[in-house]
Amino acid sequence: MASTDPNQPNIVFILSDDQGAWAMNCAGTSELKTPNLDHLAETGIRFENFFCASPVCSPARASILTGQIPSQHGIQDFLRAGNSVDLLGDGKTIQYLAGRTTYTELLAENGYDVALSGKWHIGDSATPQAGFAYWNVHATGSGNYYNAPMFENGKQYTSDGYFSDVITDNAISYLDDQKSSDKPFSVNVHYTAPHAPWGSEQHPTELYDDYFDNCAFDTVRWDSIHSNHLLKEGSSGSVGASAAERRQLLSGYFTAITAMDENIGRLIDWLEVNDLRENTLVIFTSDNGMSMGHHGIWGKGNGTYPANMYDTAVKVPTLISRPGHVPEGKVELNLLSHYDLMPTILDYVRLSYLIGNVRDSLPGTSFASILDGEIQAGGRPVVVMDEYGPTRMIRTNSLKYVHRYPDGPHEFYDLANDPNETVNAIDDIAFRSIIKHMNKELQAWFDRYMEPERDGSKQAVKGRGQIDLVGGDEKAFAQDLMFMRDL
Repeated sequence: MASTDPNQPNIVFILSDDQGAWAMNCAGTSELKTPNLDHLAETGIRFENFFCASPVCSPARASILTGQIPSQHGIQDFLRAGNSVDLLGDGKTIQYLAGRTTYTELLAENGYDVALSGKWHIGDSATPQAGFAYWNVHATGSGNYYNAPMFENGKQYTSDGYFSDVITDNAISYLDDQKSSDKPFSVNVHYTAPHAPWGSEQHPTELYDDYFDNCAFDTVRWDSIHSNHLLKEGSSGSVGASAAERRQLLSGYFTAITAMDENIGRLIDWLEVNDLRENTLVIFTSDNGMSMGHHGIWGKGNGTYPANMYDTAVKVPTLISRPGHVPEGKVELNLLSHYDLMPTILDYVRLSYLIGNVRDSLPGTSFASILDGEIQAGGRPVVVMDEYGPTRMIRTNSLKYVHRYPDGPHEFYDLANDPNETVNAIDDIAFRSIIKHMNKELQAWFDRYMEPERDGSKQAVKGRGQIDLVGGDEKAFAQDLMFMRDL
C-alpha cells in the first residue's frame, strides 16, 4: 500500500489561499478554531518566519512548483486570462510554465504517482501538467464556494457541494486508489479557502453564525483604511470600513479557515486509518499572506497600489509533520521561504542529485536538515527576498527594505523596535548606510537570478492581473485601477 520506504516517503502538500501567518490558533489568534492545524504543529514543526515568493497567488504558486523567482518564470501577477478557450470572459489557453521544470515533474519521473486536487491558477486548467497524473482542478482559481466550475483531465463539469469538501473528497478518492499501489504518492491539495468571497451564503451556516454571533475578533488588528487602498469588488472581497462590515468579513474569513481545517483533519485521519501517517510527509502552507484590517488593508500585496510588502502580506503559515521522523512541537525561527521548498522536498526524498546544473539557477536552499532534527549552526541565509512586479523587498531578522522601481516610494523598517511596521524610517539619517547596503544586496540578488526579458522591475504590474505571457507581442498586464479614495 503506497510507499513504506522510509527514505522515499509519501507526500501530502496542502496549500491554502490568502491565509496570513497570523491566521491559526497555534500562531496566536486564539479566537480562530484550527484544531487540526494545531495538531500538525504539535506533531511537527511550525515555522515562525516563512515567506512567500510574491504576495499574490499565481506568481507565488509558480515559484513553489519551480523554485524560481517571478522574474525567471514570468508569472508576475494573478492570472486573469489563459485558463481555457471555452471559459466565458477568458477565451484563450496559455501554459505559462511551459519549458519550466517543477519539483512535481521530477517526482513523477522518479517513481512517484503525482496528483493535484483543487486550485491550479497557473494558466490552462484543462490540461494536466507538471507531472500530475491525476488532475481535478478549479477552472479559474477562485469564485463562489458552491457549484464551482471544474476540469478533470480536460473535461469540464460543475462541482456539487461546498468547495473545500469537494477538493478533499477528490483527494481522498485518489488516495483510496493508491491502496493497491506500491508506488509512493505525492498529492497536492490546493484549497481556495480562505480567499474571498466571505458572504454568509458562501460558507457553512452553523460555523458562520457561531463566529458572527459569538466572536469579538479582538485578536485581529484593525487600522484605518490605507490611503492607497484599491477598490475591492467581486471575488476580491470588500473592505471592512465599519464595525458591521468588519464583523461580516471576518466571520466569513474565519469560517473558511475552520471549514478547511476540518477537511485537513479528514486527510490526516485517512493517513492514520491506513497506517501511512509516519511514512507521509505532510506540508501545509499558504500561497501568500493576507491583511484583514492590518495596516488598514483588506487584501494582500495587491490590496494597495503601489503594492505593499508588509509582513501580513508576505509571511505565510507553514507546518511540516511526520511523526517519528520530523521533530515534534518545535517552533523554527530561521528565515525561510517558498524558494526553499523545491530543494528541500527533493533532498528529503533522496532525489537531490536531480537538480544537477539547475541548482545554481535556483535561489532556494534545502532545509531538509531541519526536518531531520539537526541544529542549525548559522549556515542559513540571513535574508529573504520578495517581489511583486516593480516592488521588491529584502528582509533580515530585524530590518526590512522595500524598493520600488523606478523611483519609489521606498520604505525601511526597524523591525526590532517597530515590529508592526508603523514608522517608515527611509529618511532617517541613522539608517542611511544600512539602507544603501541593503539596496545593493537586493539589486545583486535579483541581477543574479532574473531573466532580463522577464525582469519584473521593468514590467507594468499594477495588481489588476496578468493577461498574457511576459515578453510577447501582446500587452501582458491589465491596467484598470481605482482607489478607495476616488469613491
